[in-house]
Amino acid sequence: MAAASVVSGRLIYEQEGVYIHPSCGKTNDQDSLISGILRVLEKDADVIVDWRPLDDALDSSSILYAGKDSSSVVEWTHTPKERAHRGPDHLNSYEAEWDMVNTVSFKKKQYTNGDAPSHRNGKSKWSFLFSLTDLKSIKQNKAGMGWSYLVFCLKDDIVLPALHFHQGDSKLLIDSLEKYVVLCESPQDKRTLLVNCQNKSLSQSFENLLDEPAYGLIQKIKKDPYTATMVGFSKVTNYIFDSLRGSDSSTHQRPPSEMADFLSDAIPGLKINQQEEPGFEVITKIDLGERPVVQRREPVSLEEWTKNIDSEGRILNVDNMKQMIFRGGLCHALRKQAWKFLLGYFPWDSTKEERAQLQKRKTDEYFRMKLQWKSVSEEQEKRNSRLRDYRSLIEKDVNRTDRTNKFYEGQDNPGLILLHDILMTYCMYDFDLGYVQGMSDLLSPLLYVMENEVDAFWCFASYMDQMHQNFEEQMQGMKTQLIQLSTLLRLLDSGFCSYLESQDSGYLYFCFRWLLIRFKREFSFLDILRLWEVMWTELPCKNFHLLLCCAILESEKQQIMEKHYGFNEILKHINELSMKIDVEDVLCKAEAISLQMVKCKELPQAVCEILGLQESEVTTPDSDIAEDENVGMTSCPTTAFQSNCLPVHAASGARDDNPTQISVPPNVTRLAPA
Repeated sequence: MAAASVVSGRLIYEQEGVYIHPSCGKTNDQDSLISGILRVLEKDADVIVDWRPLDDALDSSSILYAGKDSSSVVEWTHTPKERAHRGPDHLNSYEAEWDMVNTVSFKKKQYTNGDAPSHRNGKSKWSFLFSLTDLKSIKQNKAGMGWSYLVFCLKDDIVLPALHFHQGDSKLLIDSLEKYVVLCESPQDKRTLLVNCQNKSLSQSFENLLDEPAYGLIQKIKKDPYTATMVGFSKVTNYIFDSLRGSDSSTHQRPPSEMADFLSDAIPGLKINQQEEPGFEVITKIDLGERPVVQRREPVSLEEWTKNIDSEGRILNVDNMKQMIFRGGLCHALRKQAWKFLLGYFPWDSTKEERAQLQKRKTDEYFRMKLQWKSVSEEQEKRNSRLRDYRSLIEKDVNRTDRTNKFYEGQDNPGLILLHDILMTYCMYDFDLGYVQGMSDLLSPLLYVMENEVDAFWCFASYMDQMHQNFEEQMQGMKTQLIQLSTLLRLLDSGFCSYLESQDSGYLYFCFRWLLIRFKREFSFLDILRLWEVMWTELPCKNFHLLLCCAILESEKQQIMEKHYGFNEILKHINELSMKIDVEDVLCKAEAISLQMVKCKELPQAVCEILGLQESEVTTPDSDIAEDENVGMTSCPTTAFQSNCLPVHAASGARDDNPTQISVPPNVTRLAPA
């Protein structure tokens, strides 16, 4: 409304016709009801819930504020110094309330059961606002019992007056709050919503991945590291560190190890850059040699694919086919068929008839599992909290699916319905893991390509076999990958690693999202199809996705270091790379890094293990040198990643209209999976 235009913070929610019933139901006299405006506002690193009477909407002289220590609801007054320097105009603005959070002195007054303290301004005595970080629970009315109402309970069991929604219901408010906190039903009372349930792995939410503010990150990361590391890093401010330090000015200079120690506590077992720890290999600076120039070819065509199939439908020369896919990807017309092989749904050596029989069995199995959850009655689901929670999370996630792709346009799009059904069926397939928010990111491209419910499900199940550790409650997969990424980056550029550590960023937490859902939110929808099919070849080495991370970070190193980015700026910069990364350029750089590493004769054992490199003698494919002449050759990592003469793609990312033919010299060591 008119008042909203003077709010310096961002207005998230606003509703008129929200009443307080001061008589607690003893009379139906409308004059005894106090009509007001309820607002939710985002200001810097905080989110505020604010209610005030309509006739007092701009008067900030009578606000009750729940302090950050949550010890009581307090009435506030300006300090004498503040009153001397602020005029009457300032008091009549929302800016005064935001200033209040940091500058006012508090007079604590206990406030329980809706009994407001006496106040000189009549209706104004009921005004209140509180920070969302202080919210403990929300109690809702019984269904069908008149006006919808909510009761906010703050920490230390402070209860605010019930708010009655005479115009509409409270659902929009709950939806707005769920953008910032996790709400779940209390086991003791289904009408009560508890804030930030600690014992639910299902609270691993990807809601508002790019937009969530930094407020409450400290509390969230301790309770739910998955969600906390997914917040909008672009809005992280020094408020985080102020929360850690307190107000003592002597601690305002953050020790270099402070944030690292904090993150280590948040994710137990995460040990990065611990060179002096027993059992950790010290990686000193190593000359990796010159990095080769890598080029990419055109996508594999339908004609090339068909030429590699025999009369019974078997794929011939599988290794060669994988290499072509690695170097150029697939034309879109091939993806529906080829992805089933790349993901392991179809065996590479299977015949057309064998695949038809497999699909028939898998179709029967899929619909049996789907029938299991489809046949669960409402009463049965009420008694199965896990299934109920899975369904709730899936519905939220599906509703947030990226609609920029036409396949998922529209609220009731068949593609969205299929997403829901496949994810529910996966909960039957792996009930222990169930559904964790973010899995729909992995499914949506598969369903788009397959255009078939059954095939999409089994490809998704195969993909989850690779990715399941990322979503497990103990986060062992994420811990391992962050440690491995740090090891690789330190080998490539120890100076950059040292700079990141000096800015409390040595834990590479800004790469968490990249690893968790395999860059799904960093590239466009079509680019992610190309990137994933290249990674599924498992060439040129194990953990190629970690080298993709290194390639992206290497491209951003100059800007980060030259502009002296600190912790906040690094997070913001990395977050804003989303949809701006050239997929072909990154693939070229990552492959070049792999070739550079494998040619190094002093590659640390830890790196060899990460990349799956094997120690053996270097020989060339066409070598006919006698065995006794090979005795003196240097041992170094080798693989069977063969090179063929292929049309190429320039490392700059531009297509070559007249592709040349290249071949890797026979003396260059090649990479392949362990």
